[in-house]
Amino acid sequence: MPSETRGLRVTRAVAAGFDGHCAAALHPDLRVFTADLVRPYGLPLREDLLAGGAGHDYGEMAAGLLDRALPGGEPADLLILAFSSPDVRPAAPSSLQLSRHCPGQPTAFAVCDQGSAAAHAALRIAAAHHRTGGCRRAVIVLAEQSALHYRPAEPVELPAEHRAVVLVCEEAPGEGMRVRQQAEPDGGQALRSVLDEHRRLGPGAGLLLAADLAHGDLPEGAEAARPGQPFTGVWSLLADRLAGRPAEGPLLVADHDRRLGRLSTLTLP
Repeated sequence: MPSETRGLRVTRAVAAGFDGHCAAALHPDLRVFTADLVRPYGLPLREDLLAGGAGHDYGEMAAGLLDRALPGGEPADLLILAFSSPDVRPAAPSSLQLSRHCPGQPTAFAVCDQGSAAAHAALRIAAAHHRTGGCRRAVIVLAEQSALHYRPAEPVELPAEHRAVVLVCEEAPGEGMRVRQQAEPDGGQALRSVLDEHRRLGPGAGLLLAADLAHGDLPEGAEAARPGQPFTGVWSLLADRLAGRPAEGPLLVADHDRRLGRLSTLTLP
């Protein structure tokens, strides 16, 4: 008999916003690291933010969410921290800190420097790791904080608040999640591609869109993330969807990074 198909899926998610700042944002190493980082490009530091301790620690933000996402202490095999705005703990990788806090002390690393596409990249890596047979449960931590401690060379959208989302991906019978990423510099064409993919999923398929993608006429049942959270917005929407009602059909989650020209979609069966 053929073996049963089993795939990795996002089964639950928790999200939360955070106020204030943390002790790491006042550590002198942050200024030293940031100064070294921007010196070759001639970018000025934001001395006001450094002096005021603006920013938050991704490890602190996500630790409590891990407890909520894995309330029974279920062990994970893999933990990936994905972010687009820099953390305030440059000398101590938060992914390793979170691995020590997570049940199972899973293999852990971070994905960054991909804009909002980093979230889908982390899910794609988790799905590939599952296919090796070495991952039955993966935890994806998505985080953004609102302080950028230097003046960027060009305008960038910063989050309105510090926010983190934890996605739990678990092995289940049947088809697993599908992640697609492609180059698409045009925002209008990116939305048309997403809507075409949504139609192919058939009647009853859900659609969650990042705020930048949600323009024009959208199909019935489509939901758009609130503006102001360029990295975690659509994933907070997914957390609300998974907590609010059981899946009634396939679900498409789409994001588009306009600056990098990268379209990313996640399909949950």
